[in-house]
Amino acid sequence: MPLLASGLLLLSSPAPSWAARGGRIGGGSFRSAPSMPRSYSGGGGGYQGGYGGGGYRGGYGGGIGFPFLIPIFGFGGGGLFGFLILMAIAGFLVNTLRGAGGGMTSGGGGSLAAAPRADGPVTIAQLQVGLLASARELQDDLRRLAATADTTGSIGLQRLLQETSLSLLRQPDLWVYANSELGQVPFASAESTFNRLSMTERSKLRSEVTSNVSGRRFQDEAAASGPTDATSDFIAVTLLVASRGRIPIKTISSADDLRDALGVIGAVSVGDLIALEVIWQPEGKGEVLSTEELLTAYPQLQHL
Repeated sequence: MPLLASGLLLLSSPAPSWAARGGRIGGGSFRSAPSMPRSYSGGGGGYQGGYGGGGYRGGYGGGIGFPFLIPIFGFGGGGLFGFLILMAIAGFLVNTLRGAGGGMTSGGGGSLAAAPRADGPVTIAQLQVGLLASARELQDDLRRLAATADTTGSIGLQRLLQETSLSLLRQPDLWVYANSELGQVPFASAESTFNRLSMTERSKLRSEVTSNVSGRRFQDEAAASGPTDATSDFIAVTLLVASRGRIPIKTISSADDLRDALGVIGAVSVGDLIALEVIWQPEGKGEVLSTEELLTAYPQLQHL
């Protein structure tokens, strides 16, 4: 409980006074796959499972046990990202144990009360890049994508992911800092985990000047977007991706590692992509993100 309480305090803390205004593009859907009913002989008919009450009922075939779960649901990286992934797994295990007594009961003819689902674990990846503020073309690309991207479906989101990755790949001389974090969580807790990670990154912005999320576009007329101030040191970009498939990115310690990670994350397929967030700062015209502000807001960044 003390660990959970400290995590909630981190999530609920207000945006720091040094935060710049920023932009956000994204969307997605965590709708589960159709259930997979099976029939058994013996007069009991079939069984059908589902998700309810935030927990998982049933399994990926047979019973659920710790030796089966632990190798599949893991996390990598540190800081709040790792904490949230760990809490999602812990919550999944608690709900599984609570429902173990009644989750698989046999009826008159041997029918079971739970069914396997097509929903497996969800991979959540976070990639952050700190670029020199002279990467004006990147900011222009992100504004263009905010104005034109279709964020209502997986096809448009995959194009957004690909275009953002390409824009970052085209600025190798301006890469200074980067970090990647990766984890797998049960499908039942994937949406809440993704949303918490998104809120954590959004809380680093003083406000969102430009946004395009799930088809809803917004431009703050009172705080116009535009080039950063000439004294600004950096631009920070965060990619947050949820996928049905694996995203084999490695720990980033060099420019080559970042190039590989951008290529891998940008290649997530339409069929695998569940949700995407692209968050960047600064976005407000004439704003500044200094070296100290960058490393305070993004302490996991590694110098390349």
